[in-house]
Amino acid sequence: MFAAMGMWLGPMLWAQLFPGDWFVFLAAGFFGVVLGAVVLSGMRYIPNNRVGIVETLWSPKGSVPEGRMMALMGEAGFQADLLRGGVHFGLWAWQYRIHRVNLVTVPQGKIGYVYARDGEPLEASQTLGRVAACNNFQDARAFLVGDVVPAPGEEALPLGQRGRQRMILREGVYAINLALFVVITEDAAYRLEFQGRRELETIVGWQNELKASNGFNPVVIGAPIQAPDPIHPERQITVDSLGIVTVQDGPSLGPGEIIAPAVGTRREDKHFHNNYQDPEAFLAAGGHRGRQYVPLTDGTYFINRWFASVEVVPKTVVPIGFVGVVVSYYGRTGQDVSGTGFRHGERVAEGERGVLERPLGPGKYGFNPYAGSIVMVPTTNFVLHWVTGRTETHRYDESLRSIDLVTKDAYEPTLPLSVVVHIDYQKAPNVIQRFGDVKKLITQTLDPMLSAFFRDVAHKRTMLQLLQDRDDIQREGRETLSARFSQFDIECVDVLIGKPDTAEAGGKIETLLEQLRQRQLSVEQIETYQRQRAAAETLQTLNDAQAQATMQTSLTNSKVQIQIVENQGEAELAKTRKAAEADLARAQKMAEQMVVTAQAELNRSRKQAEQMVVLAQAEAEQRTLAGKGEASKIAQIGLSEASVLLRKVQSFSDPRLYALTQIANQLANSNQPLVPQRVFMAGTSGHSANGDSHHGADSSAQGLFGLLISLMVAEKSGFGVAEAEGAKSLEEYAEKMTREAMTVAPSTTPNGVTNAKPDAS
Repeated sequence: MFAAMGMWLGPMLWAQLFPGDWFVFLAAGFFGVVLGAVVLSGMRYIPNNRVGIVETLWSPKGSVPEGRMMALMGEAGFQADLLRGGVHFGLWAWQYRIHRVNLVTVPQGKIGYVYARDGEPLEASQTLGRVAACNNFQDARAFLVGDVVPAPGEEALPLGQRGRQRMILREGVYAINLALFVVITEDAAYRLEFQGRRELETIVGWQNELKASNGFNPVVIGAPIQAPDPIHPERQITVDSLGIVTVQDGPSLGPGEIIAPAVGTRREDKHFHNNYQDPEAFLAAGGHRGRQYVPLTDGTYFINRWFASVEVVPKTVVPIGFVGVVVSYYGRTGQDVSGTGFRHGERVAEGERGVLERPLGPGKYGFNPYAGSIVMVPTTNFVLHWVTGRTETHRYDESLRSIDLVTKDAYEPTLPLSVVVHIDYQKAPNVIQRFGDVKKLITQTLDPMLSAFFRDVAHKRTMLQLLQDRDDIQREGRETLSARFSQFDIECVDVLIGKPDTAEAGGKIETLLEQLRQRQLSVEQIETYQRQRAAAETLQTLNDAQAQATMQTSLTNSKVQIQIVENQGEAELAKTRKAAEADLARAQKMAEQMVVTAQAELNRSRKQAEQMVVLAQAEAEQRTLAGKGEASKIAQIGLSEASVLLRKVQSFSDPRLYALTQIANQLANSNQPLVPQRVFMAGTSGHSANGDSHHGADSSAQGLFGLLISLMVAEKSGFGVAEAEGAKSLEEYAEKMTREAMTVAPSTTPNGVTNAKPDAS
């Protein structure tokens, strides 16, 4: 009633009604009433990141039944149902205790393991509790009693069992009742503390074991690891990994079995367990505990390490040049396929126990080493040395030594030898079945066989024969050992014998060899001398033959030269005949061609002659007419010039004056000085400058310059100039030439015919 009034009237109203200390009293009462209401209502608050585990302190229904720890029907004890985040009522403090715990968190890529404190007990053959439909342990009631009623005719779903569980938790957050379950992760153990320190120590021990086996991480197969070389075990090689699974739960193997058979490996199988990741399917398929035949190949697997442990081993590598003979430890007893004549063991088919009839070729195999072994057998030719201190890389001959011999003449050498061996890959299982491995074959069979054979050979021969008959011994050894090796399915390719020797230096064998060398040297010298004598005799014979051959060569050369000359003459004659015949034929052809050509030329010449005659006549007439015209022209021009000149001369009344005028004009235009630097005088009395006289000489011989001076002197002196002699004859000649020119000059008629003018004289 007071709480309702306080909610409606407010603090001020309360202060007016109850002044002073009464206000404090009423406020305390109000909170007390509220607290009482909360207590009386049984209200509890659970955060959203936690869950509440209810523990009933007392109940009218009494305690939980015998053999149970969890209360399913409201009995006193830990309740199966959880309280999730929020406010809950009816959980009175005097009857219920609430344990607030964190949500279970499994980190990414990790695995969580579960231990159940309650449930049905485990069966005698079980080590882990079976998988129940409980929503990853978040439904405790379904884990304990189931929450689905089976239909008529169907089997009831299995209920959860106490103890460690086959089911694991993958990454995520889970609301799990930690009173019933303990969840172990890599970094925490989720549980409700109420069973003391002993339980905690057990849980911590499990956690440490899982950490040691890397159980909180998934199994990763395929990473490269180091492994011994199958041929050279002292070396290490890098090989992909393989997972060998050992199951810790389920029925045990039967008597005589060491490897659990493969079950539920195919996806179409009803109980396909997906590589041991589903334990219930594995067990339902008939799986047994123990090492499993089927290994894990490359991949990532979330496997419960309480259920199955995984051993990482290298894959099996069969190198090139080898085959792997499989000796199987797993499978049923097989039927022998080697035949009744082979009494060294049985060869069986795949899936049966024993030496498999088909070997593994070169490659990489996911072979389970606990289900069998693989013996490497070389299939290429390999050499075995019976030489002390020498071995090949395969190490098959590391225990072999040079063979000790005793010869017929009591020498005791050691014989080094090498044998080339080949094993057919199809017969490799026979060899392994017979001997176990290649090294045992060599040490237990080949070594005694070869030693005995060559000792027998040495007993029948002296030391010299042993040295000299090496090829025969090798051939005999190859043939004999090939036949013996074939009985063991081995092929002897070749036998190579070395030089016999003694253990001590400078022993009897060396002395024998030195004597043999000297003897052989003597034999060789005798042979050399004989050959030298024979060579000398042959040289003498050769010299005689060469002398005869020298003369014979000259004679032969002369005869050959004669034949060569005769042959050359005949060849030249034949060549000349052929050339003459060819020239004759060619001349005949040329003559015929020339006759034809001459006739054509004659005809053409005739025509050309006729044409030339006509042309000559025309050209002659043309030239005659042209000459006459040119002559008339020149005559007329000359006469004209002569008449003009004559008139010029006559105008001076003395030709000499005209000449003097011409000379004066020439001198005026001349570049020479008018007055000479030197004067040569010509004599006028008939005497020359040197005193000689020339009678009867004409005055004109005095020279041009003297004449000119005489004329000038005569003119200045007043003497008359006589007429030039011959002027009249010149005029007559000019008139005569004029008349002839006029007579010769042609006249043209109106019809174009040229007529000659008759002579006027």
